[in-house]
Amino acid sequence: MTRLTSTTLSAVALLALTAAPALADVELRMATLAPSGSRWEKVLSEGGDKVAKATENRVTVKYYADAGQGDERDYIRKINAGQLDGAAVTSVGLSMIDASIKVLELPMMWESIEEMEYVRKKMWPSFQKKFKKKGYQLGDPGDVGWVYFLSKDKVETIADLKALKVWRWSDDDVVKAMYKQLGITKDVSLGVPEVEANLTSGKINACYGPPLASMTLGWASKVKYMTSMPMAYSIGATVIKMDSINKIDAADLKKVNKITKTIGKKLMKAVRKDNESSLKQMKQKGIKVTETPADMQAEFKTAAEKVWTSLVGSLYTQKELDKVLKYREEFRKK
Repeated sequence: MTRLTSTTLSAVALLALTAAPALADVELRMATLAPSGSRWEKVLSEGGDKVAKATENRVTVKYYADAGQGDERDYIRKINAGQLDGAAVTSVGLSMIDASIKVLELPMMWESIEEMEYVRKKMWPSFQKKFKKKGYQLGDPGDVGWVYFLSKDKVETIADLKALKVWRWSDDDVVKAMYKQLGITKDVSLGVPEVEANLTSGKINACYGPPLASMTLGWASKVKYMTSMPMAYSIGATVIKMDSINKIDAADLKKVNKITKTIGKKLMKAVRKDNESSLKQMKQKGIKVTETPADMQAEFKTAAEKVWTSLVGSLYTQKELDKVLKYREEFRKK
């Protein structure tokens, strides 16, 4: 029987390590609703270029913009089918992986971006753990912006809103619940890529979104009015399937994550600035911001709070809602 000395064992281990196949080059196929040439797409593409350079093309990122891969529902389906590796999505796309994240985007929850950000920072790690258990890496949080109603007719009361053929994102359960609570029955369920054409045709005469998204997606050119009251604050993030992440060499993954974090901060700063400038552009182009009366705001807030509790058990837990309210109160006491 051959005696295995420590030297022999070391040699065997070294041979095994040397013989182990190296990880192959990885291309991350990513989808986004952002149009080509938009600020979102440019910053995301910049991140992809930095990743390729830092890893000497061992990791490359290909973005499919212009909703070329469909709506966010299609992105998640294609990721699960192995046709995409990830996507930059809003909370709607994120909720298709884990619906509880919508607790951070409830209507009339926030009084300021700083308040929202304080609560989101407290809760984000728990969502990252939940997503990882479901096979996804949830990146750092991103902003989409304050959501306003945009319409062809002036909206000064809930009754005015009920009279409109207002768009509802097919997969947004929170907006669906809010419309139901408000008694809005003329809502039209559509995907994001369908909104502009339906505003043009008249199938819908109202929609909702942040100024930047409304300008970028062409909606702002189809409406005349906008409410001064924001309905909610829209958020998003990048998700990548863990199967794809695990194909990346550990040293390269460290570089990728560092670049992603830097790009995420740059994008958040840009989105906030561009939302402000987009709002100014909308006004310059003739869109009138209708001051939302106090009684309409109060009625909307009452309906929103009923929605918060009605979605407990179907989208998120009571504990998660309680945490949001607890951290919000912490912020308000500061």
